[in-house]
Amino acid sequence: MGNAPDFPPPLKPAASAVPAAPAADPAAPLAPAAPAAGGGQGGDPPPAPKKPRRKVRADGTAPAPRKRRTVKAEPAPPPAPPPPPPLRRLWWAGGVALAVLVIDQLSKWIVVQAMNLKEVQALDVIDPWLNLRMAWNPGVNFGLLGTDAEVMRWVLVAVAVAICLWISAWLWRVRPGTVGQVAAGLLIGGALGNVIDRLAYGAVADFLNMSLPGWRNPYSFNVADIAIFAGALGLVFQPGPQPAPAADKPRDGGRKTR
Repeated sequence: MGNAPDFPPPLKPAASAVPAAPAADPAAPLAPAAPAAGGGQGGDPPPAPKKPRRKVRADGTAPAPRKRRTVKAEPAPPPAPPPPPPLRRLWWAGGVALAVLVIDQLSKWIVVQAMNLKEVQALDVIDPWLNLRMAWNPGVNFGLLGTDAEVMRWVLVAVAVAICLWISAWLWRVRPGTVGQVAAGLLIGGALGNVIDRLAYGAVADFLNMSLPGWRNPYSFNVADIAIFAGALGLVFQPGPQPAPAADKPRDGGRKTR
């Protein structure tokens, strides 16, 4: 038999340069994780925050600091108006008007009817200071607009009623004080008293006459005429409304900065 051929011995695997990690034992306790950088106990303190770098121009100079803007404050809203005062009651106006009307009509009935002055025509009371002289006035004061025309009678009635309504509306709208109410009541009561005379007799019954020694007054008047004259003066010279106080101006001039 011949010789068997020689074969080279088998090659062994080369040893790895990196040693293999040992297999982890599942029964062994886990090692604590390493603390994060800069945190936890025993670590280094955190780094201080960096200051913002100041901007520098290309030429190496720092820009000028920005100025604060001054802006005007928005105008404050106007103050709310004060609450309206409570409405005054019109007792004075109504009471005075009613009193004048009653006194006027009662005095005319006593003098003209009870004392029969419409027939006697004249009675001396305190001559010449105060006397009773009967006079029928178809016009207004001092006999103005006096005429026998029937149309003038109704014109004067309409004018007197219109004046009373106008003053009543003024009272309701303005609500004046005591002086204004008394004056308006005098005028309304006197005007209505003469209206009743025109409706009842066709003319106003005048019977009061005041004269002086050596001078005889040719005109007569009544209580309603006195009330009308006094009421007109009172309405003219009554105190006017008080002006509202001026609002305070802001002391800072209404400017603020930010």
